[in-house]
Amino acid sequence: MSADCPSREILRHITSRWGLLVLISLSEETLRFSELRRRIGGVSEKMLAQTLQSLEDDGFIDRVSYPVVPPHVEYSLTPLGIEVKDQVTGLAEWLESNLHRIMKQRKPREAALQE
Repeated sequence: MSADCPSREILRHITSRWGLLVLISLSEETLRFSELRRRIGGVSEKMLAQTLQSLEDDGFIDRVSYPVVPPHVEYSLTPLGIEVKDQVTGLAEWLESNLHRIMKQRKPREAALQE
């Protein structure tokens, strides 16, 4: 719980808006940058690049660059990345199966804010 604990930064990378989606997207196959971007709707090129860099720095993603023109770069999960993906997939699955309940709770709160 310490504010200085490095786990906070790593947790932020994993559970960020795009981090979780990147981990899940790479769970079954190696993908190129453009394939990842198409798979994860709404992510900008800049945010995807930053997310991939963070996850690579943390040891969750392998980046392989092939010396060809045009550049060919592939991303895949490391064994550590597979472990963390397995942990966060449960959260994503729970969210998907309970989204209707969450949205039902939001409606009265949103209506109260609009008054």
